[in-house]
Amino acid sequence: MNKNNKELDEQIEHELTMQYIQENCHIDIDKKIEHPPVAFSYGTKEVETIDGLKHFPIPIGTYGNFSFIQAPPKSMKTFFVSLISSCYANSNCQYTGEMDSFRGDRHLIHFDTEQGEWHSQRVFRRVKQMNPNTDLKKFYHTFALRQVSYKERIDFIEYYLKNMVSEEKKVGLVIIDGVADLVSDANNLEESNLLVQKIMTWTTVYDCHIVTVIHSNWGSDKPTGHLGSFLEKKTETQIKLEFDNLTRAVVVSCKRSRNGAFKDFVFKLNERALPFIMPTIEEF
Repeated sequence: MNKNNKELDEQIEHELTMQYIQENCHIDIDKKIEHPPVAFSYGTKEVETIDGLKHFPIPIGTYGNFSFIQAPPKSMKTFFVSLISSCYANSNCQYTGEMDSFRGDRHLIHFDTEQGEWHSQRVFRRVKQMNPNTDLKKFYHTFALRQVSYKERIDFIEYYLKNMVSEEKKVGLVIIDGVADLVSDANNLEESNLLVQKIMTWTTVYDCHIVTVIHSNWGSDKPTGHLGSFLEKKTETQIKLEFDNLTRAVVVSCKRSRNGAFKDFVFKLNERALPFIMPTIEEF
């Protein structure tokens, strides 16, 4: 291929890309667009409507968006992920209190990037322990990606989501426990920006909600690095965990949200080391 033909092909490809963006990103201000459906929530709010007083779920995450959990190391982030997973698997889970979910026939996909096979399985099996009467194998997909490179992790997540759709399966909730392991350096500006853009693309293309987990900086209320900063700017909900050494309990709070903030709640571990949401925060 000579230089002129290559330049022409690149020009045509660019033109087609711009046309695609124009068609798919244009917003008609007169068109009624429904609020994104809720993936999972905590608590309800009362709203006065023309049909009287109604209760609506307070979203933690909606389909087509992403949220992230931040906390210092050893703050029981993975146990909180188990609460979210268990609630999404079964909205009537006895451990999850006022947390609710709206899964329908969608699938739950859980990627752990930090732990080896044994520890990852222990986390995934916890969801089964919390929902013994739910057939998780029908919709719960679990992967430990520690052994592959950060680029391969990104490629595999995208590959798996694409395959789910090709198999006519609806993607619902995607958990990435260890989002910083999808970049070589959480302080790399370009990589962090590209990853967050990739996450936003996945939520849009696959109409799913993605929950990511990232550490907080030591002695700071900020999530780690440039990656944490980009997540803060683009997220639907920023969830903060605070572990209390004295009571061995974790306070879950909404640091930021594009929706109404959910109220603080507390979870602890029971005698079987299973997390449960306490009925009232006053008991904390």
